[in-house]
Amino acid sequence: MKQSTLARWLKAIVAGVGICGALVYGLVLPTLGRVLAVDWGLQNGGNTLFWVWLAFLLGTAPAVYAGLVFAWKVAANIGRDRSFSRENAVLLRRIAILAAGDTVYFFLGVLILTLVNWSSPGAVLLSFFVDFTGVAVTVAAAALSHLVLKAAELQEQSDLTI
Repeated sequence: MKQSTLARWLKAIVAGVGICGALVYGLVLPTLGRVLAVDWGLQNGGNTLFWVWLAFLLGTAPAVYAGLVFAWKVAANIGRDRSFSRENAVLLRRIAILAAGDTVYFFLGVLILTLVNWSSPGAVLLSFFVDFTGVAVTVAAAALSHLVLKAAELQEQSDLTI
């Protein structure tokens, strides 16, 4: 596969994740929150609870979309045949930091909402699936950052010997 083709595929995936994220943040979470508030009989205090949870969940969006911007830049660098560059290593490191921060934010948020009795222990258990995904993204991005940096250093050494 050519660099330009790979870059186009990566950009399409990043754009697709961005669109899916917009649908989740803009439609699924508000709709699901309203349905659950009615199903759980939270009409009286549920409105406040709905807005607290919605604000908390929407608080994860900035890190997600910043990570997508960095991923787009990595794909653009790949298209320009700069796959193994220090810039890509830095961008991947930033993605890892954003994923780690968002994972900690999400875990602590669910835990705090449970401790103040605005959630259930079941939500904490379900949040482990989201937290695991965040940890997986963090580790993958950090490992890729390390490998890309090592490859960039090797490439620089090779360029100097020619």
